[in-house]
This record gives sequence, C-alpha cells and structure tokens, in this order.
Amino acid sequence: MTPLIIGIDHGYAGIKTANFVFPSGVVAFDAPPPVQQGLLELGGRYFVCGSGRQPLTKDKTANENYFLLTLAALAKEVRLRTGDGKAEVVIAAGLPLTGFGKDKSAFRSYLFPKEQPLRYRFEGNDYEITIADVFICPQGYSAIAANLAVLGNEPSVVIIDIGGWTVDVMRMDNRAVDTSTCRSLELGVIRCMDEVKEQVRRSLGLSITDAQAEAVLQELPCAISEQAKALISRQGRLYVERLLSEINECGFDLKAIPAIFMGGGASLVKPRVAPRDGLCRPTYLTDVCVNAKAFEAIVGRKVRP
Repeated sequence: MTPLIIGIDHGYAGIKTANFVFPSGVVAFDAPPPVQQGLLELGGRYFVCGSGRQPLTKDKTANENYFLLTLAALAKEVRLRTGDGKAEVVIAAGLPLTGFGKDKSAFRSYLFPKEQPLRYRFEGNDYEITIADVFICPQGYSAIAANLAVLGNEPSVVIIDIGGWTVDVMRMDNRAVDTSTCRSLELGVIRCMDEVKEQVRRSLGLSITDAQAEAVLQELPCAISEQAKALISRQGRLYVERLLSEINECGFDLKAIPAIFMGGGASLVKPRVAPRDGLCRPTYLTDVCVNAKAFEAIVGRKVRP
C-alpha cells in the first residue's frame, strides 16, 4: 500500500492541511468532556484540539501540544481521503528558512515517534496510523516553488509569509532564494489581533474576541457597533503600515521590488493596500493552505517513482 503524503503547516495560530484549518489550541481534561468536536483520546487521556489558541511556545517541540495537533490533523485527512481510520502516512511539514538548518532534525524527531503504529480515538472514531517517514520542507519558499507562475518574469521579488506570530521575509533573485536576506519578524497576525482588542477595550470599553476582530478585518458579518468596526478597520490599516515599514527597515525596498504576500495574514493585507498608496507592488497567495499543499507536492516528487 502506497503511504498517504499529508502536508501539515504547524502555525502558531492555526494548523493547516491541504483540506482543513483549525486553531492551534489544546485543552486537556481528566475525564471525557461533553463535546466530540476536536476530541482526541490518547493513552487514557482526553484533549480537545482546535479550541482557541495556546500560549505562545516558540519551540514547538517543548511540549506535546503540537504532536497532539498533528494527530488531529492526520485523523482529519486520513478520514477524508480513505473513509477509514487505518493508514500508513508520510508527514510533510515545514519550518521557516531562518531556523531551518538548526531546527530541522529536532522537529523531524518530534513528529516521528519510534513506537508505531499510533492508536488513538478522534471525534469518536478509532485510528491506527503508521508514520512511515517525516520530511521537513522550507516554508514560504516551498509554496513559491510549487507555484512558480506567480513570479512571472520578474528578476527579483520579496516573499512575505505572514503567519500567526512571525512574518518570514526573503528575496528571490532569478527564482533562487538569496539566503542572506532571510528574516523573521515577530509581527504576525496574533500581534495585530492583540493590538486591535486592546484599542477597542481602551476606547469603547468592549472586550471583543479574536473571532470578532478577524471577521471585521476580513469584512465578514459581525454584529458589533459600526463605531467598533471602524476602529478595528483603522487598527488593521495601522498594523499593515507598521509591517511594511519594518520590512523596509530590514533592507527590502518594497517600492522598488514586487512583493508576494502569502500565509494567513495575506487576506488581512490585501484590502488595506491600494495601488494609489504607493506602499508596495503586491501580489497575493491568499490560500491559507498553500504551504501544506506545497509540502505534499514537493515530498510527493521525492518519494513517488
């Protein structure tokens, strides 16, 4: 049986596979909780995966949370693709280029336990999953490599991958990464959300949720006051201006070099940068699953004859 290749983008704010997106929160329970959605049962313990957002952990191997989230992601994809709970899989995951060489080995070991197969229950279904191998890809770059048409005929482009906590930036010249330009800024969407909620609290005395702030920023329906919506939109614009300013300060002239925005934050930037602003020359990859899909494509070329 040919293993399933399953790409997983382990974000600080969310977990993305080719077909699913869910928050990166994990809540542990001593007894079965009164919910089935996201419920993972492993070794007599109970966890709800995808509940809110976990506290920031820069080292994703520091605790078991990202492994538990990986099990949830595998269960979702295996069930969708096979209709069953038993499968052999190859995990295709990613890390930013800035820490790729340093963190690759540890992250691969973290995702590749020696004891196989893995037996657990997820959302009321039994799973027996054997991890045959784990490949770690450079995120951001992998998405561009799998979508080269987005580069057009430009000799130089700046790639801006806006994640939950970090914004990974690099320049590509003649379709090759200049590794000396790779930067990781701690200015992701989580920072934007925190600043938006704080300003709404200070100005209007309202304690809004991440989901409400995100809905307004994405111009989706949300039953809060027009005054709050206006404030959230204004803060969103200020965040984008600050982000572009810091990228420019890192040596990327966004007025001279076209920029490709991708990741979960690309859809936040898109409606807030108009051509008349002259802030940058943008192209967007707004599919939040683009990295996970690219990991699968790249690993598929490696392991399939």
